[in-house]
Amino acid sequence: MLPDVPAIDKTFDYLVPEPVEDQVRVGTMVRIVLHGRRVGGWVVADDVEPPPGLALKPLAKVTGWGPQPELIQLARWAAWRWAGRPASFLRTASPERAVPHLPAPHPAGHLLPAVTDELVGEALRAGGGLTVLRLPPATDLYPVALAAAGTGHALILVPAASTARHLGLRLRRAGVPVAVMPHEWARARAGATVVGTRGAAWAPVVSLSAVVVMDEHEESWQQEQAPTWHARDVAVERARRAGVPCVLVSPAPTLEAQAMGTVLCPSRATERAGWPVLDVVDRREEDPARRSLFSERFVRVLPDAGRVVCVLNRKGRSRLLACASCGAIATCERCRAAVVQDEWGELVCNQCGSRRPAVCLSCSAGAFRNLRAGVSRVREELEALVREPVVEVTASTAGRSLPDARVFVGTEAVLHQIDTAALVAFLDFDQELLAPRYRAAEEALSLLVLAARLVGGRGSGGRVLVQTRMPRHEVIEAALHGDPTRVSEAEAARRRALGFPPVTAMAVVSGPSAPAFMEAFDQPLGVEILGPSEGRWLLRAPDHRPLLDALAATPRPAGRLRIEVDPLRL
Repeated sequence: MLPDVPAIDKTFDYLVPEPVEDQVRVGTMVRIVLHGRRVGGWVVADDVEPPPGLALKPLAKVTGWGPQPELIQLARWAAWRWAGRPASFLRTASPERAVPHLPAPHPAGHLLPAVTDELVGEALRAGGGLTVLRLPPATDLYPVALAAAGTGHALILVPAASTARHLGLRLRRAGVPVAVMPHEWARARAGATVVGTRGAAWAPVVSLSAVVVMDEHEESWQQEQAPTWHARDVAVERARRAGVPCVLVSPAPTLEAQAMGTVLCPSRATERAGWPVLDVVDRREEDPARRSLFSERFVRVLPDAGRVVCVLNRKGRSRLLACASCGAIATCERCRAAVVQDEWGELVCNQCGSRRPAVCLSCSAGAFRNLRAGVSRVREELEALVREPVVEVTASTAGRSLPDARVFVGTEAVLHQIDTAALVAFLDFDQELLAPRYRAAEEALSLLVLAARLVGGRGSGGRVLVQTRMPRHEVIEAALHGDPTRVSEAEAARRRALGFPPVTAMAVVSGPSAPAFMEAFDQPLGVEILGPSEGRWLLRAPDHRPLLDALAATPRPAGRLRIEVDPLRL
């Protein structure tokens, strides 16, 4: 028995009562009495011989069906791979509610249509290998999912829950037995093709036949909380252990994916046609202190563009202010950090929390020029410009019904909450290109992929407009020519020079117990320790094995400890 208790990472022996012997197998979820209280857990081994003379306690209760035996083995591997505990992965692999009985297997449906796309067919015939399928943003991915379902019970991962529901519905209409995770866990355990988001990487799949990960480049595949496991890597390992083909689909595959297997892509003409027309507005000749956030070209096309989506990854009204009289930057009178303006017009310091009226500390003037506007201020300016309502969209509006409007403005969340558009405008794309993260280029390209899906391919009539002072950046060149290799080639050279993944393996150690952990850390040959810096240590090694073995061998001290393996942001 492995208890579902975060602080306990050992197994215990219990006696199976005779009345429930037929209900208990490896993976069954049960409840036990441990240290005087009842806790849940999983059966991880059966037919175990206890030590001589030890009287075993009986199981308190059989809860129901749980993860398959192969998922228990996978959880042990994942605990090593992401420096976590098996219980945290088994929790993800378990049903939301108790499943005492499984539904009847889905009756066999009609034959599915044969695979007609040569690329998809070649990827699924990989004979248990891994293939990266690079398809342009405008491509409908349903044929890929249908072809995978035609091999038997496939595991199909998509980045968004709405996409999973829609794809599951389309597959059902084609006669495919489908279980959409997480709510249809029992149907998946009974036997079906499984469709779901990140957590579905741990879904039960009977006789797994193929694994497909859509939009492999999405950041959402990685868990933010420790252990920071990645659904793509879990899916790849499941396919490897089962000996079935694994297909990673993306318009812009990450370097990690490209290092795993063969990359297949359509002809240059087909791939280019699947990317939209890109308008690049070069703002290098403009005065940064005086220019508006709206370029002349944007203002010219805005009135007749149809539905418009504007993207600016800055929330609030203003992120940087200068006095209109003396030009001094508005700063906090207590800590001298830059202040922002809230919706009531007051100046607020995000560093120390102090507030004051909108008055310049240098000349006492009350008027300020906005050097770095947030989406709330931009919405006001857009409404004045187009003389119609403009809807503001941020992560806080997710799940809500948006008002009907022609113009939307928001953070990158707007690209997930709007279905279609005639024009997507990135008002300050340099903020993405120059972000202080080693994956900034890949992340910027993924935003252009989202925008491309809203406006359609080159022949759809939609357009993406990018305002930038770096018009020759490889990200913009890649979207302009429909050629993502321009980013991957430049990124590969940079990562090699700087020693960033996938050239190396990395882990970040932080938390109140980090000093004690690092003091006990036995640094093996080849593992480099950088830090501490702001209470964080960076560990780097040429590959994962020495790094992960060293992390696994180091005893965990009491207290909170966070270990991020393969951190997304550094």
